[in-house]
Order: sequence, then structure tokens, then C-alpha cells
Amino acid sequence: MQKTLKKYFLVFILPTLLAFSMAFIIPFILGVYLSFCEFTTVDNGKFNGIQNYINAFASGSGFLSSLGFTVKFVIVAIVLINVLAFGLALLLTKKIKGTNVFRTVFFMPNLIGGIVLGYTWQQMLNSVLLQHGTNLLAKSTYGYWGLILLMNWQMIGYMMIIYIAGLQNVPTDLLEAARIDGATNTQTLFKVTIPMVMPSITICTFLTLSNSFKLYDQNLALTAGAPSHQTEMVALNIVNTFYGRTGYSGVGQAKAVIFFILVAGVGLMQLLFTRKREVDQ
Repeated sequence: MQKTLKKYFLVFILPTLLAFSMAFIIPFILGVYLSFCEFTTVDNGKFNGIQNYINAFASGSGFLSSLGFTVKFVIVAIVLINVLAFGLALLLTKKIKGTNVFRTVFFMPNLIGGIVLGYTWQQMLNSVLLQHGTNLLAKSTYGYWGLILLMNWQMIGYMMIIYIAGLQNVPTDLLEAARIDGATNTQTLFKVTIPMVMPSITICTFLTLSNSFKLYDQNLALTAGAPSHQTEMVALNIVNTFYGRTGYSGVGQAKAVIFFILVAGVGLMQLLFTRKREVDQ
């Protein structure tokens, strides 16, 4: 059986490999090449060296300011989403009536599209802020915390489900042994539960990190970068550069390559950091 599988291995993976190459590998390689070109369409690129990368970091491009805003957003979003999701998971793994209903309700926001969420939260937040004579676009602070609230509302339920799966796999004999040894609930949580749930923490941290960095739909719908591009995240800045400025397609593509390297590097470091703390069950 193993010999047969090895013999026809390429036959089975070929359709997936072709689809992956056409949808990701080839466009990615072409995108990297175009980041070194000045172009209007993909077939008329003229090589211009690293000029696009120089222009990407120019003061007028807004890339560094959007990157700074994105980093601040990502740090707060990761902490809040994971802490709140883990807390909800702890509560919903207790013997509480209606647990399955609560799990479903908390997970449902993740099923709603980003554009719909953005416009919905824009209306809700503006209805509150208008009571105080202001609106969501008056200050960048309002837009920042609006994005934080939106992201938490959308992602907490999804991360909660992953944490619940991890908590349910914690061996009960370890918890019972901790209680017999006189460990308090806090000691049990930090010395037993959290170390045993580290695989779930690795997954949830990676998902929240990558989704927060790549946030686009919600940013576009909620603030569209207003006021004065102060709430413009990197993904939105790249799209605005690529499509919004004539002759800047190459610069937008260069920003996209830099962004990919940044997110991939941060994601890899996070995976290495959290996996070292995982405990074999």
C-alpha cells in the first residue's frame, strides 16, 4: 500500500499543486518582480531598481505612519482578544446551563463580512458619539478604539472556540493532583492549565496577529483612514497607493512586498516563541 501511494504521489498532489501555483506562487513571484518596475499593466513593466522601495519610505507616502498605527492596533488587539477569549472559554467549560447557546452566540460575529461589520459599527458608534457633539471621524483616537472594539467583537468568539477545545483536552488527573497538593485556583491556572493549553495559545496568537496586521475591509468601512489618513492601516495604505495615485503602482507593489516580509517575519518569531513553551501531554 505504501509503495502504491509513493508511486502515485505526484498524481494525487498535482491538481492541488497546480491550483496553488496559479493562485499564489506565480502571482507572488510576478509581484516581487513588478516591485522593481515602473508599470501600468503587468506586461509593460520597466525595471527601475530599488526606486519603488525608496519612494515607499518617502515622507509623503504615509507608509511609516500607517505602519506605526497598525503596530499599535495589533499589540492591543492581540492582548485583549486572547485574554477575553480565554476568560470566556474558562467560564464556558464550567457546568453552566445554556453553555452551547452561549458558544454559538459568541461565535456568530465571526460569520459576518468585514464590510458589513465596519458600516454597522460605524452607525452604532456615531449614534453614541453624536450624543456628545462629535463623531467617529473627528479624532483618530475614536477611530482607533472603534477598530479595537470591532475586531474584538468579531474575533473573540472564534478564538474562544479554539481555547475551549484546548481546555477540554487538559488531563483531569493533573487538575485533581494539583487540588490534592493544595494548589489554589490561581496556581492551578498558571502552573497547570495555561502550560497545557499552550498549543491553543500558539494558534490563537498567530491568527489574531495575522488577521490584525492584514485588516482591510473593516478599516475601509469604519473610517477609510480618516481623519487625514491618521487611522489608515498598512493594507489600506497599500491599496490607496496602488490604485489611488497615477504612476505609483510599482510603489504600491513594493509596499506589499515589504508588508509580506514584515508579517511573515513577525509571525514566524511568534510561532517559535510560543512553541518553545508548549508542554507535551
